[in-house]
Amino acid sequence: MRKKTNTSLKERLALKNKLVKEILAEFLGTFILIVLGLSSIAQATLSGGTKGDILTVNISFSIAVAMAVYVAGGISGGHVNPAVSLAMCVLGRLEWKKLPLYVIFQFLGAFVGSATVFGVYYEALMNYSGGILTVTGPNATAHIFATYPAPYLSIMGGFVDQVIGTALLLLVILALFDNNNLRVPKGLEPVVISLHILLLGLALGMNCGCALNPARDLSPRIFTAVAGWGMEVFRHPAPPISKPVPNAR
Repeated sequence: MRKKTNTSLKERLALKNKLVKEILAEFLGTFILIVLGLSSIAQATLSGGTKGDILTVNISFSIAVAMAVYVAGGISGGHVNPAVSLAMCVLGRLEWKKLPLYVIFQFLGAFVGSATVFGVYYEALMNYSGGILTVTGPNATAHIFATYPAPYLSIMGGFVDQVIGTALLLLVILALFDNNNLRVPKGLEPVVISLHILLLGLALGMNCGCALNPARDLSPRIFTAVAGWGMEVFRHPAPPISKPVPNAR
């Protein structure tokens, strides 16, 4: 009788709608990506560079992508990126009717992830910034959450940077899952994707921070706009992750 009751309870609690499972997987995967990735920037920035730098941030984001794909990949494909979902629709690997929900839940996952990082590092943020949340200046913190273009970069330069970076990202992802191409051992695809993300960050991160993911950048940016940084987050570049070391000469 007890076994039957337990089975019945599991059946009642189980999600049976395939689409609901998929969009929740995208939410959770994107949430994990944002929490782990942004936390690495927070740690590097709020410690004044003593507990992280541009290399640790790139490594953290690349591993976070792998973890996100492992969490969501078997259910939704682990896109965690609207650009990837759109590419899958164009190639016929994802139904177009699913795209809006995939994107919405990716953005929601990124927004909740940003709020989580803000909560975890709230006291450190207040200590570092003196309670004043700014986009620019010596104690700027907005760049913990969103990427910003370098001061020298034009709008066209930023556009080209992101188009090329996103194209390279999608090219490798699609090649990995092409049955007519060389395949990595099953289950190791997220590891190879993470290595590619690491390479992109190290090679193409100077201009715009190598976001390559609308959910990763726009949702955290919207969060900062409503969490105290204001609308300036949509207008200004931000300082580098760590403060420059004074010239010893």
